[in-house]
Amino acid sequence: MDMEEAKKRKLEEGGILPVVSLEDLRSLLDPLPKTQLVDLLARVGSQNPSIAEEIKNVASADPALRKLFVRGLAWNTSSETLCAAFEEHGEIEEGAVIFDKVTGKSRGYGFITYKDMESAQRALRAPSKMIDGRMSACNLASESLNSNTSIASDQSQRKLYIGGLSPDTTSEMLLDFFRRHGEIEEGSVAYDKDTEKSRGFGFVTYKTTESAKKALENPQRILGGRNVTVKLADNYKGKFTAQVQTSAALVTTPFPTTPPGYHSHVQQKPPYGSETHLSGYAYHSGTYMVPQPSYPMQPPPYPPYYMPTQ
Repeated sequence: MDMEEAKKRKLEEGGILPVVSLEDLRSLLDPLPKTQLVDLLARVGSQNPSIAEEIKNVASADPALRKLFVRGLAWNTSSETLCAAFEEHGEIEEGAVIFDKVTGKSRGYGFITYKDMESAQRALRAPSKMIDGRMSACNLASESLNSNTSIASDQSQRKLYIGGLSPDTTSEMLLDFFRRHGEIEEGSVAYDKDTEKSRGFGFVTYKTTESAKKALENPQRILGGRNVTVKLADNYKGKFTAQVQTSAALVTTPFPTTPPGYHSHVQQKPPYGSETHLSGYAYHSGTYMVPQPSYPMQPPPYPPYYMPTQ
């Protein structure tokens, strides 16, 4: 046994571990896969409160890990109502429903930023919420932008179009009826944003493709005294897009950028405990096909790059 090994053994027997340099630790950790690193940090953090606190601080430092995108909001949902719905999970730093800067009407989605990552994670454990009569859903805002293709592809097999609804059928009735096939992520009756009357159809998105398949096994149903049609929303979307394009004009319309901000015309709940107006809101411009005012189209309840448009 050489001197170095003898010294190391003596230190270990005395309960004193040798100091390892930062460079040595990095070289050991660098080749490890993410799953092993996560397990290692979780194990060390659970045994050492100071390390656990450091992990929390590092995780909460990045707003992208605390900011949620909330889609499927009712047209009349305000920023205050949105924040109130998410307060149960933790302290909110800022929150806002996004409004169209031209019409001043809600665009059907918003953002919630918590003060710490733990609160955001609690909210994500129950991503679906009934707000103002509509089933909304949330996810990390950064996650939506980074993986929109896979999300859209997956959702196309889980989202159903329900046609032929009675004017008296509410979103609650629609969701209660289709909940028998499985857990619902989001859904609602489509309402005209000006008259707030039902447009005779709605959408239901299940959490799993298996639940959606069960609902499709019997495409003709009776709901609210009417025969309703059930089909994949993607099939409906193609037909609807063709109808819109026959009477559409090519215009430039804004769509929101990623965090950290929203645009300056949003109705917004300021940071809690502060009267400071939030700044840093911006829009990019993009060219889209939208109908003429005479066509009674409901705007999509979320931006096109987050979910497939209705």
